[in-house]
Amino acid sequence: MPSALPDGEPVPDDGSLPASALTGSADRPLGFYLHVPYCATRCGYCDFNTYTATELRGTGGVLASRDNYADTLIDEIRLARKVLGDDPRPVRTVFVGGGTPTLLAAGDLVRMLAAIRDEFGLAEDAEVTTEANPESVDPAYLSALREGGFNRVSFGMQSARQHVLKVLDRTHTPGRPEACVAEARAAGFDHVNLDLIYGTPGESDDDWRASLEAALGAGPDHVSAYALIVEEGTQLARRIRRGEVPMTDDDVHADRYLIADSVLAEAGFDWYEVSNWATSEAARCLHNELYWRGADWWGAGPGAHSHVGGVRWWNVKHPGAYAAALAAGKSPGAGRELLSGEDRRVERILLELRLREGAPLALLREEGLAASRRALGEGLLETGPYEEGRAVLTLRGRLLADAVVRDLVD
Repeated sequence: MPSALPDGEPVPDDGSLPASALTGSADRPLGFYLHVPYCATRCGYCDFNTYTATELRGTGGVLASRDNYADTLIDEIRLARKVLGDDPRPVRTVFVGGGTPTLLAAGDLVRMLAAIRDEFGLAEDAEVTTEANPESVDPAYLSALREGGFNRVSFGMQSARQHVLKVLDRTHTPGRPEACVAEARAAGFDHVNLDLIYGTPGESDDDWRASLEAALGAGPDHVSAYALIVEEGTQLARRIRRGEVPMTDDDVHADRYLIADSVLAEAGFDWYEVSNWATSEAARCLHNELYWRGADWWGAGPGAHSHVGGVRWWNVKHPGAYAAALAAGKSPGAGRELLSGEDRRVERILLELRLREGAPLALLREEGLAASRRALGEGLLETGPYEEGRAVLTLRGRLLADAVVRDLVD
């Protein structure tokens, strides 16, 4: 089941923010994340805030229905306009995620985007992305999205091997994600991503290479590759505990990452974040870069998180409770926190160190600087950027990114 929300102070009924939150906002880009919490089935490894029809039955009534979800989410977009007041920024990025956003009608996704355009305006070069499961779209659906203003699509491929997909409880058939890329290109999408997962129990090096080669053969300009994380409470965790499948292995993950980086680099993809590769700067996911660089974004939908000017808040998780709050004219926020200067310093190190450009050494305190010198000596940080005042991970450093970060934030 979905993981728990953090603790925090109450969110005002009207969602209002401290006056300090919009100070200097003109210098920060603004994005929107729209969460669609519905899935046809629950994948065995997933602990996202998503719900199948069976899980929602009897717990939300008409308020939790997919049929009127777009209208409910549009209510939150309008609330965002009220909360942000006369903030003049046009929206730079929109990302529709889930769940499976494409379980909604294409017209619903287009209406949600239109509401953002009407309330805030879109930057001339705005990036507008939706996630999609391969079996949930067809050429007509993709064409409707493109005509409605979407210009980027991200397909959940995960693997090209049927036995690996089975362990993950993925329902699409091998070959369908690759076909989706062709359909998206034909519909006029500028940018297409494929999501891959490595380290699934039962996956071999050959399986992983086959998945990478299949993904590259489809012709995307962006690939995301994530190590499988076994979250407590998921079906996969229970299967591992019962001994039905083996536990994932950190050494295997490292080997698979090295394979991915080599294969993708040979095909002309450059890494720009530890788990993301693109064929050009224009092909990067700008929305995710907002997160990594501490910009502002409004997360609309059940369980969605937002950040504006050092204020972070999160919505109630259940679609029924979310819709009920908005129907009552109240913010669906469940809690919030005001980040201190120290919080923001630490988060910058945590996030920016994962980027190709790295993190400024000026962010580090004495202990962190000492740790950075050790990391440099151990070949975990690049020498050239370090001499210019930035901590940039080497390939080996990327394999140990979490450990490097922990040392540098001290």
